[in-house]
Amino acid sequence: MPTPCITVHSLAHAEVALRAAAEADVTVTLLSAPGAAAYAGPGWFVQLLEQARPGYEHALASAYLDCGPRPGDVLAAYRAGVAGVIFTGQTAVAEKLHALAQAHGAAFRTDRPDALDLLDVADPKSAVAAFLGSTVAHGR
Repeated sequence: MPTPCITVHSLAHAEVALRAAAEADVTVTLLSAPGAAAYAGPGWFVQLLEQARPGYEHALASAYLDCGPRPGDVLAAYRAGVAGVIFTGQTAVAEKLHALAQAHGAAFRTDRPDALDLLDVADPKSAVAAFLGSTVAHGR
């Protein structure tokens, strides 16, 4: 069963997602917003995860900073210690960045998985709980 993915835009979103996952006894993958590396930076993502994770380590399967098509953002993410990146740029560049990811011990994706996006959700706690309940019930 694939790990449910949740797009977070703030520390509050990340905390809600991890708390709900822990309560449902499932693991989740947290994603930044598309292209967030360009405007929020890798340091923001590292800090968000460091602050949200305590107490919920078992609920976090992985986390990915979306770098869009910008290879420089991927390199900055590696330097900042980001554990997973999404790169949607050219294939030839992706191959080189993937090799660097392996050298840095980082996870690397060239696609953005389907996810619950919490951006405009009025009640993130209920939305995440319903999403995780539906995901687990349907084996997604």
